[in-house]
Order: sequence, then structure tokens, then C-alpha cells
Amino acid sequence: MLVLSGKDISKSYGTDIITEDVSFGVNKGDRIGIVGANGTGKTTLLGIIAGETEASSGSIFIRNDCTLGYLRQKNIFFAGGTVKSEAEKTFEHLFSMEKEIERLQLSLADHENPDFNRDLARYTALMEEYEKQGGYTYKSELSAVLRHMGFSETDQNKQISMLSGGERTRLALACMLLRRPDILMLDEPTNHLDLRMLSWLESFLRSYQGTLLVVSHDRFFLDRIATRIFDMSGGTLTAYEGNYSEFLVKKEQRLEIMQREYEKQQAEIARQQEMITRFKQHGTEHLAKRARSREKRLSHIQRIEKPHQEQTKMKLSFDLSYKSGGEVLIAEDLAKSYGSRQLFRDVSLSVRKGEKVCIIGDNGIGKTTLLRILMGLETPDTGYLKTGYNVDFGYYDQGQQLLNENETVIGEMKDAYHLYTDTEMRSLLGRFLFKGDDVFKMVRDIAGGDKATPALLKQMLSGANPLILDEPTNPLEIESKEVVEEALTEFEGTLIIVLHDRYMLTRLPDRILELTEDGIVEYKGNFEYYLEKNEQTDAESGQSQSGSDAVTGGSAKTGGSGRNGSRNGSGRGGKSETDRTLELVRSSEADRQAKKKQEAEDRRRSRRSDDLENRIFELESAISELQEEISDPEKAQDFEWMQQQATQLAEYEEQIAALYDEWMELQ
Repeated sequence: MLVLSGKDISKSYGTDIITEDVSFGVNKGDRIGIVGANGTGKTTLLGIIAGETEASSGSIFIRNDCTLGYLRQKNIFFAGGTVKSEAEKTFEHLFSMEKEIERLQLSLADHENPDFNRDLARYTALMEEYEKQGGYTYKSELSAVLRHMGFSETDQNKQISMLSGGERTRLALACMLLRRPDILMLDEPTNHLDLRMLSWLESFLRSYQGTLLVVSHDRFFLDRIATRIFDMSGGTLTAYEGNYSEFLVKKEQRLEIMQREYEKQQAEIARQQEMITRFKQHGTEHLAKRARSREKRLSHIQRIEKPHQEQTKMKLSFDLSYKSGGEVLIAEDLAKSYGSRQLFRDVSLSVRKGEKVCIIGDNGIGKTTLLRILMGLETPDTGYLKTGYNVDFGYYDQGQQLLNENETVIGEMKDAYHLYTDTEMRSLLGRFLFKGDDVFKMVRDIAGGDKATPALLKQMLSGANPLILDEPTNPLEIESKEVVEEALTEFEGTLIIVLHDRYMLTRLPDRILELTEDGIVEYKGNFEYYLEKNEQTDAESGQSQSGSDAVTGGSAKTGGSGRNGSRNGSGRGGKSETDRTLELVRSSEADRQAKKKQEAEDRRRSRRSDDLENRIFELESAISELQEEISDPEKAQDFEWMQQQATQLAEYEEQIAALYDEWMELQ
């Protein structure tokens, strides 16, 4: 059932065209991921659907009985009050019903009430409606959603004015989920969520009964929740069935087919034009007539537009000027508190030369603080820290606080790396989408996400080793994430990085360190290994696991130290959330292996397909010429000749039919 559609949606700002003649349809229950480079109109499209942005032309249809909810990426405002009081506004209709139920209960208790029967009927109907709308479960649902969005019982009483930007976004997301609109639109909902929050949100959205439209740069998230993908590029929208991984395959296939069709038509046009030229060169009236006929047919061909080619993926690398000693960092029994708030304690770790170590943990546990302690930018309350020989830290901070707000983008880069010419620096910035005069913008005037690019580029050029990076890919679009991912994978130095990007956690680390209140839990492998160990912990229901794979503070402990079964996944009957996530990671690797094995067969089929197409072109040309000759009135009187040509034409058509059958099978 169609619940939402757009027809010929265009939006422009002056001469800058954002979308042009975009049309789409959304059915009830669709879970749509909207992807595309920055500036392609993803957020603009959501704003137009929500009625907050006016389209230059086109129309939006929303089914009358459907409610719409829209979570913006930024500019989220709340009135005063607490976290809990704001979330409770979602259930104001239930509060009104409770007051009416209480009034009716008092009325029914009055034995002299003359309207007893009427009130009883009203009370019975109201209780049924109250139950239908979740009156008996909304309090527990409210508490659970807030808890899963990172608000403890204490946090729920916190004043909204005291919340950070990330906390405000999580509160807005919680309120939107509690509302459960028929059509739920989310713009980058995963930016401020830790791994446990992400896992819960994915589970919630997969079971959501409404329709979902999500703008996201989180590839893992889109694989988990999307059933369709809207790809926005070049002002257009193309819809694909399936999740993000399936979209990548189908998009590549579609572009290959479009390119093949375009090249085929161009070759045919060139062949026809060459024949026309040859006919004209002979100078006879008969051939001139055939040339005019072909020109007329050629002018009526519906030209296939050249498919939009994706820009060649930029290639960047992190310079390495310093080679450290074997031991880069040793920390023992670190602890840090702010006033009465304990972040962590008993944190012990060591990092050796060339290792890629990823740090994960719940929001607010102190991951950024730990990075700053390791670099000597903050002092721990207790503990021992030793830095190895020839260590020169390069630091990317999540808030880009190390940038000079009063400098231009190119000026900030040239101040740090004055040996680069303006042309060279503009070229480097251009790879991160700072085009033209954008490089002359003041740092304070560019969006937070865009600030990440000069900050990250500074570290790429610094030659520092080790690199300490705090969520470097969080604000980046998917293609930029993949470029940074590749550069970090090839980096030959030492890397300590805080991450929530699960695709990157699968590819990058030698080890994963999970920061908890009671120390470090070490996983000697990537995200797949981390999931396996968590699955074991769930299955064992908190019992100690054997071996020394999971280490806390340097000594053997359980992989779920301090959590005792609080990981995602039930460990009882059926597949847990962790199990399903692990299957997704494994299937991604299996897909890559299967693709390699398929390549040889694909090449063979492609060669045969090309051969068939060439033969079909030849036969079609022969048929076209033969049909033109048969239609010549001067030859119509030659019955014997006409019979021979008709027989030849039938043979050609039989051959081409067989070739088309084989070609279709190959496609």
C-alpha cells in the first residue's frame, strides 16, 4: 500500500540545483536508507517531505491517515524541564485519559449518581481504549527507551539545559521512537550512539511496524535495517531493492549495463554515419536517396544519455616521519575522576610498534579522556605511564578544538605545512570536497562535520607516529570514510583509535580494547572476534570463560568483565542479536570470496555476450539493408528475385532469434 510518494521534485538555490525532477514511491512497511555524497539533497528531501522546506516544483503525497515524525540531524531545541518530563510529553494523551478514568471511578462510586449507566459505559469504553494505546505499558516502555539511549535513572532527572549536543540528539531520538509515527524519518540517527545503543536501535527499527526513511553514512547500520536504498547523486534519485551491500552490487551492475547500452548505441550511430558519408561520396541519386533515408531514421533514434560516472576514488595516505622503539606506551593502574564522578580505574595496557589498537566503550566512560592521558595532555588521579623512544604523537580530536577558528581553511593548512604551494594545498583540500572558494572560508564558519576534513588532513601530512585518533570517520560521508579506512589500513606506524564504526572495526584493528569502569577488557582480534567472545559470555550466563583471550588490567578475566551477561543477545533459544550481527560480518567476507571465484566465469560470459552482440549487430544491419532493397519499387516486379530475398530474410531472422535467446540467457 502506497503511503508516501513524490513526483518531479526539484529544488534549487539560485543557480545551484540540488534535486531535479525526482520521483519516488514508498509503501507501508518499507525501511529505506537514503545515501549519497554530501550536498546531493538527502536532508533537503526529508525537509520537503516533512513540509519544512518548500520545493521549487513538484508535489508530495502523504496518505491522510498517516502520522509523520522527523528527527533532524541538528538544530534540535527543547523547552525547559528534565529529560524524563520531556519524554513524558509523548504520552500526554494517556495522561488525559487517566484523569478522565479517575473522575469516572469517583462518579461510579457514588451510589446516588443518576448518570451511573452512562458513566459505566463511558468508563468501559475508555478502559478498552486506554489498554489499546498502551496505557498499562507506557511507563516501562518510556524507562526502557531512555535507558537504551544512555539515560540512567539519575540522568532522567537531569535538566535539559545541562545536556550536551549529543545527549540532546539522543533524547530527541528517544522521544521520536516513543511516539511511533506511521512514517518515521531519521537524519543521521547513529552519530552519537555507542555500540550497545546501536545494536538496540537496530533491533527496535527492524521490528518497527511503521515505515522508515533514514539518511545514514553508517554502512553496517544500513545493512542491518534497510530493505530498500534511495541513491541520490547528480540531482537524481535511483531506487534499489535490498540493503546497502546489495545496493552496491546492483548499482555497479546497473551502471555497467547502462554504459554498455550507451557504447552500443554510439557504435551503431557511428556506423550509420559512416555509411551515410560513404553513400554521399558516390554522388549517385540512388545512393543519395538511401543516405537521406538513413539520416531521417538516425534523427528519430532516442539517444541514450551517457551514464553518470562516479568520480575516481581519491587516494590518500598518512605520512610516516618517525620510527619509534619497540614499546610505544605502557600504562598501569590508571584512574580518573571528576569530582565525585568516577570515569574508570585499574586501566592497564601496553602498545607495541606497528600495532593498530581500537578502543571502544559506552558513551561517557572516558575514552577521550584516556587518549589525552596517554598523550600527557591530562593527568590521571593514580597510575603509572611510560612513553617509548622517539614517540611523536599525532592527535585528531573529535571536537576539532585544535583548529584555529580565526583562520581560513587553506591558511590553517599552510600555517602547519608552509612548504606546500597554494595549488598543491588546494588540490589536497579538493579531495575532501573543499572546492573553489570554499578553501577561503573561516574555520569558525564551516559546519562541524566539514571541520573534520582539515583536522584529519593535518594528521595525514604531519608524519607523526603514533597516531591517536578520536572517532575520525564519524562526520564523514561513506566514500570519504572508505578513503580514510584504506589510508589507515596501509599506515605502517602505530595507531590508537577510538571507534564506533563497525565496518572499520572489522577491517582495521589487531586488538580491540573495551574501556569499562573497572578497567580494560582486551580482545585479541577484530570486531568479528569481539562478537564471538560476547556470544560466549551470553551463552555462559556470566560464568568465567577459560583461557587468556580476554584480559583485564593485564590479568586473565572473562570477556564480559564487570557486565555479567548484560551484553546484547539472549544466549537462549534462537539467534541472539550478536549472533545475527556476527553472521552479517561473516557473510560480508564470504561475499568477497564468492565474488573472486565468480570473476573468471563472468569474464567468459562477458566475452561470449560481446561476440553475440557483434553478430546481432551484423545481422540487424544485413536485415535492415535487405528490407530497404525489398521495399524498392523498381525491384518489386522481379518476382524470382523477391522470392530469393524473402528466403534470405527469413534465414537472417531465424538466426537472430536464436542469438537473442542465448544472449538473454547470459544476461
